[in-house]
Amino acid sequence: MKIAAALQSVQRLYIETAPFIYFIETHPTYIKRMNTVIEAVENNPIEAFSSVITLTEVLNQPLKMGNEMLAQAYRDILINSGGYQLIPVNTIIAEAAADLRARYSLRTPDALHVASAINAACDAFLTNDMSIKRVTELPILSLDELEP
Repeated sequence: MKIAAALQSVQRLYIETAPFIYFIETHPTYIKRMNTVIEAVENNPIEAFSSVITLTEVLNQPLKMGNEMLAQAYRDILINSGGYQLIPVNTIIAEAAADLRARYSLRTPDALHVASAINAACDAFLTNDMSIKRVTELPILSLDELEP
């Protein structure tokens, strides 16, 4: 499916960690797809969301490697651009994540991402983690299944 078609009726898009890594680090397999997604968010009335967990996940490697430029690139898109809303984890999201984790056998970070998306009333969830496709509460878009 073309990305434009997948996002046609999406007004609120949740983007989890891996797509941001592909975009910032220009992953050769996914950069064209992520460029299309980012352009769609910037040029259409699509609100983009992620969780503060994404910040934790994307900063881990750059900080471990002492790569402040890469860490700053992540901060720039997630915090400083104003284009993405980072959702804080609260007790409502934590309890919803526990329920999702129990029902779908998700890893805790994935359950927190999905619960955050549901809490923010997102219309779709962008990932590349096929295990999240088990979730039925909202449409799950996998980059591997999308074309630019």
